[in-house]
Amino acid sequence: MVSKKHVYEIIGLNGKNKWNRFFNLSMMFLILINIVLLFISTLDVQKEVQQWLNNAEILIGIIFSVEYVLRFWTANYVYPERSWLRARLCYIKSPMAVIDLLSILPIYLPFLLPANFASVRALRIIRIFRIIKLNRYTDAFASVANVFKLKAKQLTVSFLLVGLLMLISSLLIYGAEHEMQPDKFANAFSGLWWAVATLTTVGYGDIYPVTALGKILSSIIAMLGIGMVAVPTGIISAGFMESMDNKEKEKKQDPFTYCPHCGKKLLEHGEK
Repeated sequence: MVSKKHVYEIIGLNGKNKWNRFFNLSMMFLILINIVLLFISTLDVQKEVQQWLNNAEILIGIIFSVEYVLRFWTANYVYPERSWLRARLCYIKSPMAVIDLLSILPIYLPFLLPANFASVRALRIIRIFRIIKLNRYTDAFASVANVFKLKAKQLTVSFLLVGLLMLISSLLIYGAEHEMQPDKFANAFSGLWWAVATLTTVGYGDIYPVTALGKILSSIIAMLGIGMVAVPTGIISAGFMESMDNKEKEKKQDPFTYCPHCGKKLLEHGEK
């Protein structure tokens, strides 16, 4: 008989044994299949195909529901210092548990809400939250999150500067273009949309200056945008390099923990 501890070792150890790795790969595969089905469901397909898609969606949703229940059941291993009830409450309130719950809601909404409830179809789009579940089964997404945490202050300052430049640009272009194009630059918010498109060098062309002053401002703002928008990208790149350097330092400080050939922890090799 499978015990609670065995279940936790399969679903909650993040790649520490072969069964856990198999479980993680299987769940990642289901998430990717679900996203593909979500795209296919937007096509105009035959009724039989649509029924097959709905059945596949229900089956995948049931599997994710079972996973949610099992994680709720084994929450005391995640929070061993908590009581039975508090461990479950901690799990329910955790970000990944909220994402898990949102990802399985679409299959139950039709049963909980009236059949003619207009928003049921729209709420099914929250299935896209399942792609965020990939973070649970691989360290790659965790590495990205760690970089953002590491560079949170620098990124916040850079985004504030970009936002401030957008506000100033929208007000300036509004003052320069409003009289000539009252329909295009009706208010400062219209200028804000133009500022976003210009600073990011996207330039959709749906709204643009026609006055000499507006064109001069556009040239200056576009050149500023090349440098300002590139700042967050540079910060993130530096964060990735710093994170990789820290991992290399950890390996050098503890050389017997990692395999010198593949870089994996020696403990993992011993469990195979």
